[in-house]
Amino acid sequence: MTTTYTRTYEVAVRAEASLGEGPTWDPATGTLLWLDILGSRLHTYDPATGRRAVRVTDQHVGAAKPRAGGGLVLNLRDGVGLLDPDDSFRWLHHEPVPGRRANDAAVAPDGSLWAGTMRYDEAPGGGTLSRLTGDGSVEVVLDDVAVSNGTGWSPDGRLMYYIDSPTRRVDVFDHADGRVSGRRTFVEIEEGAGFPDGLTVDADGCVWVALWDGGAVRRYTPAGALDRVIELPTPRVTACAFGGADLTDLYITTARVGLDTPHPVAGSLLVVPSAGKGLPQPTFAG
Repeated sequence: MTTTYTRTYEVAVRAEASLGEGPTWDPATGTLLWLDILGSRLHTYDPATGRRAVRVTDQHVGAAKPRAGGGLVLNLRDGVGLLDPDDSFRWLHHEPVPGRRANDAAVAPDGSLWAGTMRYDEAPGGGTLSRLTGDGSVEVVLDDVAVSNGTGWSPDGRLMYYIDSPTRRVDVFDHADGRVSGRRTFVEIEEGAGFPDGLTVDADGCVWVALWDGGAVRRYTPAGALDRVIELPTPRVTACAFGGADLTDLYITTARVGLDTPHPVAGSLLVVPSAGKGLPQPTFAG
């Protein structure tokens, strides 16, 4: 049975992000990180106090994840960089490619960063998914991607879920020792329901998928059965992640880009309180 939830969301941060993305809970600071990729902005939100901060980056930024030693790792247009606790910046891997930018990224159970790229024109085969370790070593895992998006791991780390949005699929791989194999379809989003974008995996192993042009977040069981839908009033829903001290609140990012008449919450950070139970996310080992 599929349960549909409507009007359960709240506006955590009212904003007009062009391309809101990448919600990530930082337990060390008790804050939610999220991005406006095309606005080159890194947002920080403290739900306990309501305090907000915005940092403007020098380039379009696709993802920001906490590091084990403090600071952040950033997936930027021209590569992956490290923001140190003292606010200094340095490149971990610098690889500018004309017409290409960073997109979503995720940290694996072993502390490596799996960073996606895409072309601005979304040309098929123009993007990649790469694995980066703390010493800056880089391995291209997938080299024939259009729009590299949501990536996440099962609670035991033995499965990796991955989205290349134009395929309309969430794929699943077997994962061991930083390697993936056995790619296969986990779920396919039907025509008219939008495109899969970001994803997160909860403590029960269920996969939550944000639907671009679908105005919803869906939860799928580990067997691939749709069992929950959270409907939202704005179509361009980009990503979701659990946050809060007990990881039960689902934060959802949205976008305004390309909408002729955006809904008032388009581009805002939304939250669905007590939506489920998330997994603690590993920090980047670098």
